[in-house]
Amino acid sequence: MSEKLARRPKLIASDLDGTIVAHYGSITQRTIDAFRKAHSLGVEIYFVTGRPPRWMPEIKEAFGIGNAICGNGAMLYDLHNDKVLEEWLLPVDAQLEAVRRLREAIPPISFAVESHNYFHREKIYIPRWDVGLDNIGVDLIEEVVTSPALKLLARCSQQEFSSDEMLAIAKKELEGLVTVTHSNPADSLLEISAIGVSKGATLSKMAARHGLDADDCVSFGDNPNDFSMLEWCGRSFAMADGHPDGSKYAKGVAGPCEEDGVAIVIEQLLELPA
Repeated sequence: MSEKLARRPKLIASDLDGTIVAHYGSITQRTIDAFRKAHSLGVEIYFVTGRPPRWMPEIKEAFGIGNAICGNGAMLYDLHNDKVLEEWLLPVDAQLEAVRRLREAIPPISFAVESHNYFHREKIYIPRWDVGLDNIGVDLIEEVVTSPALKLLARCSQQEFSSDEMLAIAKKELEGLVTVTHSNPADSLLEISAIGVSKGATLSKMAARHGLDADDCVSFGDNPNDFSMLEWCGRSFAMADGHPDGSKYAKGVAGPCEEDGVAIVIEQLLELPA
């Protein structure tokens, strides 16, 4: 075992929803305190999420610290000054080709596309979270795919396929073109990014900028969009109530989100020598 793994981590990276943000939207004081204590001890904090920046104000308000990687690794975001710092966007041609292939492979599918300042959807795409942002919609998403995007979203609005079923098909159909994942097995939704873009890839870039390697870092997550991050970090924890495949990629398991699983692990890690 690396000597670093017996010491306090120098960077903590955590997914948000289902990991430290409960499914009903709340964050416990114990979780906030654990992250703030780590930060006060000099540990770099990264909130690594599929969320776009418009969903981040509550995180800034709750924690008051930390850095943010949004869009499943497609964006480095300054949480405290509401500023996009860097983006690794999905090119127009890749968006259009992914749409073409998925329409053939999963006939009931519909699409939306988003960046930090827009969300466009097809009329048959039923949004779950961005209700109200685009109440008009277009007949075909190709009409509004005119610029590189943070994410392409693909949904079976009548839930004809589960997210896991959609992902299995899409990984085969889109191999070498884009990165495809999902963040909710109970839904019917794929999240598509530029090829090579993932939470793990961007986190490794940020760690290197701090002069850190995988063994300096610990991560927490609950769904396939977290697996690259869990796999990369020297210490990582899948949520006990998360996707059943999480333990294949993580080095350990944290208790459920609703039981402060991440906070408990962080409290233990902070007891280690620096």
